[in-house]
Amino acid sequence: MITAVEKPKQTLTTLNWHFGQTLLFRFFFIYLSVQMADSWLSFIPYSNYLTQYYYQLTDWAVQTANANLFHIREVLVYPMGSGDTSWNWTWQWLTISIALIGCVIWTVADWKRGHYKRLNFWLCLFVRYYVALTAFTYGIIKIFALQMSFPSLSQMATPLGDFLPMRLCWMFMGYSTTYQAFTGVMETAVGLLLLYRPTATLGALLATFVFANVMMLNLSYDIPVKLFSTNMVVACLYLLSNEFERLMCFFVWNKPADACSIYHYNYSPKWMRIGRVVLKTVFVLVAVIVPFYMAWQQYSAIASQTDTKPFRSGVYEVASFAINNTPVQPSPSDNRRWQDVIFEKNGNGSIKTLDTLFTQRYKRGYFTFSVDSTKQMIDFRKRQTDSVAFKGVILSMRYQLVDSSSIKLWGKQKNDSLHVLLKRTNRQFPLAKKQFHWLSEYNR
Repeated sequence: MITAVEKPKQTLTTLNWHFGQTLLFRFFFIYLSVQMADSWLSFIPYSNYLTQYYYQLTDWAVQTANANLFHIREVLVYPMGSGDTSWNWTWQWLTISIALIGCVIWTVADWKRGHYKRLNFWLCLFVRYYVALTAFTYGIIKIFALQMSFPSLSQMATPLGDFLPMRLCWMFMGYSTTYQAFTGVMETAVGLLLLYRPTATLGALLATFVFANVMMLNLSYDIPVKLFSTNMVVACLYLLSNEFERLMCFFVWNKPADACSIYHYNYSPKWMRIGRVVLKTVFVLVAVIVPFYMAWQQYSAIASQTDTKPFRSGVYEVASFAINNTPVQPSPSDNRRWQDVIFEKNGNGSIKTLDTLFTQRYKRGYFTFSVDSTKQMIDFRKRQTDSVAFKGVILSMRYQLVDSSSIKLWGKQKNDSLHVLLKRTNRQFPLAKKQFHWLSEYNR
C-alpha cells in the first residue's frame, strides 16, 4: 500500500512563524538593508547627487555615535584602501545598534503579525542580487588575474621576512594566474547561479563556501577587508536560513524536501513582468557584460606593456653614489645611499634605500617614473603601493646611457647634488620562472 510522504514545512515561508522567527527577521531586515544601501545607491546610474547626501548623513551619524557612545578613537580614520578602519568599525557597531533598536520598536508596534512572507521575498531578492553583484565585481577581475598581480621585481628582491602577512597572501594569489582565474570563475559562477530562481539555492550554497574562504583569508592574513567579507557571509547565511529545513532534509535527514518557494512571486500585472525582465537585463549589462569588457581591455593593456624606453626593466646595482661630489660607500646606517634600483615595465620601480623622499615600504623606497628622451630627463614621483595616489615630482635627474647596461644619473635633491652610476645585472629570480612539474623527483 502506497502512502503519502509527509513533507517538512519550510522555514520563513509558512503561513505563520513563531515569535523567534519574526524577531530575527525584523533585526536582519534592518541590518541587511543598511549594509546593502551603499552598494545599491552606487549601482544606480547618475546617482551622485543622491549618494553625496547619503554619505554626509552616514558620516554625521558615525561621528556622532563615536563621540557620544562608542569612543573607538578620538579622531576616526576614514576608509582609504582599508575597510577595517576606526570609521568602519564605528559604522559596524552603529548598524548593529540601529538594527537592535529598530527591531524592538518594530516588535512593539507590530507584535501581533504572524509572518512577513511578502516582505521576506523582497529582502531575499535584494540580498540575492547584492551577493551576485559582489561576486561579479571580484570574480571578473580575478578571471583576468587583475586583482592580485604577479610579484614584481621589487617584491622578489625584498627578503620574505620583511613582508607583512597581507602582502604575502596577495603575492601567493598573484603568483598563480591559473589559481586566481579559478577563484574568479567560482565567484562569477556564484553570481550567475544567483540570478536565476531555479539555481538560486545552489548559488547561495556555493556563495557561502566561496565567501567563507575569503573571510578566513582576510582573518588569517590580517587583510583589511574583514568586516566586509564577514558581512557577505552573513548575507549568504541569511539566504540559506530561509531554506534550513529543506536543506537538512536533502543533506542530513535523507527525507523528501519541498521545492524552494522563497524566490518566487506571482507577478500578475503585465507591467511587473515586463519590468522584471528589463531590470534583470540592465543588471546583467551593468554588472556582468560591461565589467567583463573593461577587464579584458585592462588585461590586454597590461599584456602589451613594454619597457619605458630607453630604460630597460630589471635590477640595477648602484656602482657609485656621490653627494656633492663626495663618494658615499654602502652602509646599513646611511639613510640616503642607494643600494640598488629596480625599473619595472609598468613605469614603477623601487630603490633599496631608507630615504624618506620615496614611499617607504618593506625597507625599500617605491616610486613611479617618467622619461623625457628629448631632454634626457627622468622624473621620480611618489607612489602609494596600495592605492592609485600619485603626487608631484620629488626628484628630477638628467641621464646618460653610458652603454647597453650602464646609466649615469645626476641632479639636485634639495640643496645637494647627486651623481649615481647604475649597472644592470643579470639577476634572475627562480620564482619568476613559474615552474610546474608533473614529475617531481624531490621536494622543491
